[in-house]
Amino acid sequence: MKIETSIQSIQNNIQKGLNTSDSSTKGLSFGEFLNSAIQQVNGLQIESEKLNESLALGLTDNIQQVMIASEKASVAMQFTMQIRNKVLDAYQEIMRMPI
Repeated sequence: MKIETSIQSIQNNIQKGLNTSDSSTKGLSFGEFLNSAIQQVNGLQIESEKLNESLALGLTDNIQQVMIASEKASVAMQFTMQIRNKVLDAYQEIMRMPI
């Protein structure tokens, strides 16, 4: 299923990031990892929009597929925002540390 494929893809990216001893020479850098994750979330959002549009136009009558895609996109966006918030909190905490 697509949900399992997306989750497996994210887990593979995380595993690649964890297995690298030097991120600049092999594997994904932190920036590349974040960029890849954001692109995956964007892909889920685009897929959801396309399915919503096809449902509105009457091209599909599979409401279950549309709702699942919408929820996947929503959960992925919420997860991304929580990670962003945690990263910003960590950055602010580091900036408050005395040198």
